[in-house]
Amino acid sequence: MTDTICHFAMSLDGFSAGPEQSLENPLGIGGERLHTWMFPDDRPIHEVDARMRELVGRPRGAYVMGRNMYGPIRGEWTGDWRGWWGDEPPYHAPVFVLTHHPHEPIEMTGGTTFHFVTDGFDAGYARAVEAAGEAGIAIAGGASTVRQALNAGAVDELVVHTAPILLGAGERPFDGVEGVTFEPFETAHSPWASHTRYRVRSRTDAG
Repeated sequence: MTDTICHFAMSLDGFSAGPEQSLENPLGIGGERLHTWMFPDDRPIHEVDARMRELVGRPRGAYVMGRNMYGPIRGEWTGDWRGWWGDEPPYHAPVFVLTHHPHEPIEMTGGTTFHFVTDGFDAGYARAVEAAGEAGIAIAGGASTVRQALNAGAVDELVVHTAPILLGAGERPFDGVEGVTFEPFETAHSPWASHTRYRVRSRTDAG
């Protein structure tokens, strides 16, 4: 069976992105501070953070993400937006973008193709399962897509990177998540984040 991982960074007050996401602030105001552990600017990366970055960044067979994760455009598609990541995104696999507005697939350098799914999370996830085979799936965010994945019982492993900051407002990934239990099986710390890995069980898993 295809295994599905989801990981995200979160502030101490529960936000995975700051307020007012935009082209200038793709993670919302202050949201870039959530990822200091992963992308240090002025120091070597801590060995714990490096191990976690390698773990969550391992290649997957397909990805599912929300439209807000893909870009700042809202409503009907305009212009030639091709994602935040330049000509060669880091995915190197099919990426299924959840949206209400149809768009032709976009093929990028390095094996990434963005497919735009208009009929909901279940449909996007089913396409990812078919594309990934035994290679595994990652739920790439943002907060709304994480909630949908957890409520659908699609996530096998959740990794939360808790940064020692407060954002005060923004996007909360756990709001509205119901009928899910989390079994921690590894925790590791650096000065910049506490990393906790959970096995995820939905109500249907418990019978």
